[in-house]
Amino acid sequence: MESTEGVDERKTKSIFELDSDEELHSNEGDSGLAASPETSPVQNNRSDEVNQDVSGGGECIALSPADFDTSKLTEEAADKSHSLSAFQKARIERNRQKALILRQARLQAHPYKDGKVEEHSVIRVQNSRLIDSGGGFLINEKDLEEEQQREIVITQDPAPIILPDRPHCDECEQPLHDSLLYRSFSVPVCDICKDTYDEKYSLITRTDARQEYLLKDCDLDLREPILRFILRKNPLNPRWGDMKLYLRLQIEKRALEVWDTLEKIEEEKELREAKREKSKTKKFNQQVKNLRMAVRSSIYKKQTAGHQHAFGEEKFDAERDLYYRKCNTCSFQQEYEKM
Repeated sequence: MESTEGVDERKTKSIFELDSDEELHSNEGDSGLAASPETSPVQNNRSDEVNQDVSGGGECIALSPADFDTSKLTEEAADKSHSLSAFQKARIERNRQKALILRQARLQAHPYKDGKVEEHSVIRVQNSRLIDSGGGFLINEKDLEEEQQREIVITQDPAPIILPDRPHCDECEQPLHDSLLYRSFSVPVCDICKDTYDEKYSLITRTDARQEYLLKDCDLDLREPILRFILRKNPLNPRWGDMKLYLRLQIEKRALEVWDTLEKIEEEKELREAKREKSKTKKFNQQVKNLRMAVRSSIYKKQTAGHQHAFGEEKFDAERDLYYRKCNTCSFQQEYEKM
């Protein structure tokens, strides 16, 4: 009887151990960790129930020989599951490192998403809000908002030219690899030829282009095709605005479109220079006259009343069919017709 009860007890335990092993395999996740029989509350409860049933003399379930063999296999698999393989340990460590990296990324403060806004004192001047920058300058609030909302434009170098589409230099007829003139002004000239023919492919500032070739801003910015330029820091003072450099060859071509020939440009320069000299002379004479009047004020009597013309004899111009007369005190000439 004792042997029969021992066999029944082993059979009953094997049934519950089979259930617990199946739960262990089903609970095993991606991390490769298998649930431990000692820490599983379900299995502990079931084992307690088995012990109570056996001690209380409960009914036992009869098992077939095939079920008895499978119970032995599950017991061996459960014993092997206690020791993790190297692959499972490596996967556990890899998942742990990923979790640590994600946690650090959440805790790290992002510099571009900082919600803190610097507080500045606001000053009202003539119905306009000015913000004290703290550095001795007053900034208009609207200008500050526009500057903050303005998108940052990032320029990138163009991609290299593919060999079949690569142009040739106009001077040496060699294929271009990387050229400043071609990249900035679309002129196919290599850098070596640019240095060789420096006068021909030289750069000119915007101010010099307007003075030498008498071009207006509309000729440089609005007339099609719009001239290309490059920006460089002002060598006289870096705090000033960036200066625009144009290609002299393109400026000369644009000047010929406006003035037709270079001779007309020279004539216009001479005419403007004569007007400038005449204006300077007139201004100088007026200053000398004012100085004499200030020194010898008793001689000069300032007339408060307006000038009254005293016209002379009336004359007739037969070519224009007009009558005219001149003032005796000034050089004013009055022309008129008679009905």
